[in-house]
Amino acid sequence: MVPLRYAPDVEKPAPGEQETIDGIIRGMTQQSETVETRERHAVRASHAKSSACVVGELTVAEGLPAELAQGLFAAAGTYPVAVRFAQGPGETLGDRVSTHRGMAIKVFGVAGEKLPGHAADTQDFVLATGTTFPSGTAAGFLRDGAVIGKSAGLPEGAKSAVASAARTLNKVLHAFGTESAMADFFGHPFSHPLANSYFSQAPIRFGDHVAKLGAVPDSAGQRALAEWRLDPHADEDGFRHAAVAYFRESEAVFTLKAQLWADAERQPIEDASVDWPVAISPYRTVATIRLPRQDAYSPERVRYFDEVMTFRPAHSLAVHRPLGSVMRARLQVYRALSAFRHRENGVAEKEPAGVEQIPA
Repeated sequence: MVPLRYAPDVEKPAPGEQETIDGIIRGMTQQSETVETRERHAVRASHAKSSACVVGELTVAEGLPAELAQGLFAAAGTYPVAVRFAQGPGETLGDRVSTHRGMAIKVFGVAGEKLPGHAADTQDFVLATGTTFPSGTAAGFLRDGAVIGKSAGLPEGAKSAVASAARTLNKVLHAFGTESAMADFFGHPFSHPLANSYFSQAPIRFGDHVAKLGAVPDSAGQRALAEWRLDPHADEDGFRHAAVAYFRESEAVFTLKAQLWADAERQPIEDASVDWPVAISPYRTVATIRLPRQDAYSPERVRYFDEVMTFRPAHSLAVHRPLGSVMRARLQVYRALSAFRHRENGVAEKEPAGVEQIPA
C-alpha cells in the first residue's frame, strides 16, 4: 500500500454547495428551536446527552514510519486531552432511544499553524460509531437532516420505535453477513459506551497525506464489556451510569489509528458514505489515549463540557484540515449551531488554553 499525496485539488466541491450548507444551518437551527422549546434549554444539535466527561493523555507512538509521522503525530510525545462521550440525538432522550454514539477529543498544547478563526493551541477530533457517515455529502446531509428535523417534535415513544426497528433490521442483515450504516445510525445496539470503537467517518488531511481516524478500545476492562447490554426499561440513563461506574474503578484506553488514502477510486474524498476498504489500507496505530480513574460526571465538569466548551472539526491544525463535502459543511454548521446554543442560554463560549482549566 502506497499512500497518495495530499494536494488542495483533492477536494471537488459540488455546484451550489454554499446554498446547501446554508440550508443545513437553517434546518438544524429550527430543530434546535423545537428542542429548546420542549426542554426549556438549548442543547447541542447532535450528541446532546453526555455519558462521560473525562480528562487524560494522548501519547504519540515512537518510531512511526514517515507516512504516519505527520502533523500532530510527527514526533513521539504526550499531550493532555479532554474527552466527551455522548449519545447521538440532538435532544436529551431516554436511553431506550439508542442511536449512534460520539467520542469528541480535545488535544491541548498543540503548536503549529491553525485553520482560520482558531487561535488556541488545541486540536479537536470529533468521532462517532460507524466507519461511514450515511448521508455521504452535504446535499445528503440536508435531505436526511430535514427528516430528522421533522421528527424532533414527535413523542419519545415514536423515536424509540424507530430505533428498535433499525436495530432489528441490522440484526437480520448481520445474519447474512452485511449491515446498514443508516440502520446503525438510528438503532445502535445497547452496548457499553466504552466498549465501542469510534471513527472520523470522513477524511482529514494527514500532513503530506489524507486519512480517516479510528479510536479502538484497548484495555482488559473494556474488552470485558463486549457482551454488556443495557436494559433500557430498568434505567433510562443507563449509559451514563455505566460509564461513570466504570471510570470510578478502572482506566479506559483507546488506540488511535489512521487509515491512509491510497486509492482515489475506491476511497473517495467527497462521499463519506463509502467505507474505505481495509484490504486497500488498514487502520494503523499512531497514538494511545489513556483516561485514568476519575469522577466522570461531577456537576462542575459536566457544566463546563456541556455548556461552555465546544468540540469542532474547525479547531484544527492546518495539516489536519477536515476534507470532503460533509466536513466542509461541518466547519460552518458546528460554528453556527454553537453560537445559537450559547446565545440562547446566555453562556459565553470558551476554548480552554489548557486541561488545568477544566473543573475536577
